[in-house]
Amino acid sequence: MLTSFTRNYKDNSTEAGFQFTFFCDLCQDGYRSSFIESETYKRGRIFHWILQILRAIGGFWGGRWNRFTRGATSVGEMLSERFEERSPEWQKEHEQAFERAKNEALPHFHRCPGDSKYVCDQCWNEEEGLCTKCAPRQNILVAQTRAKALERNIKEAGRRATVWEGRIESQTTICPQCGKPAGGGKFCNNCGFSLALRPCPRCQTPNAQGVRFCNNCGSPLEAPAKEARDCPQCGAANGPGTKFCGSCGQKLA
Repeated sequence: MLTSFTRNYKDNSTEAGFQFTFFCDLCQDGYRSSFIESETYKRGRIFHWILQILRAIGGFWGGRWNRFTRGATSVGEMLSERFEERSPEWQKEHEQAFERAKNEALPHFHRCPGDSKYVCDQCWNEEEGLCTKCAPRQNILVAQTRAKALERNIKEAGRRATVWEGRIESQTTICPQCGKPAGGGKFCNNCGFSLALRPCPRCQTPNAQGVRFCNNCGSPLEAPAKEARDCPQCGAANGPGTKFCGSCGQKLA
């Protein structure tokens, strides 16, 4: 049975050769050993090619030579099958290769005296002589603690914050000109009437188009039109709001 110095390893071996990956006991990063070719597999391939050559010679010469090659090929098949299987020789090679792979990988790991784990360079605190689980690096520990505290503060502030209160309502704007749904733009989708709010001339409160009185102070939004006046002296017509006759200068009001 193969026994690794780390708590976890992977056997990447095939019939052609041997290779192993040893994993860090903390972060599980792995170190893969060099590939070692199997001598048993090489000999099996040699017997396989000899067998093919003998078959070719036997087919060419025939007769007595063919009987000889049949006997030779039967021996070759037996040897080839023996080496192609995971034979005791292969198993012995496998164990020896595993020991070589362990000796190759061991310098890439550190054994922690605190918990007896084998860790990689990234998980080794060189200053303390312990793994980072037993003795975390100070700068990393400070950064982690600050990040956790910041996360707690943000979540607590989020729980206390009132973002919005009220009811979500859907309201359709009706055009004051044509009386149909006007849409969400500045002009009615149906007749093109302006939907812009106009301010009250007295309190400046915005009011919808078509409204005659301010919804805040009640003042009329449209002043009554003044009629044109005729001059009592010369009879000339004068525009609305004129205080003196434009023809003779007579005071009109």
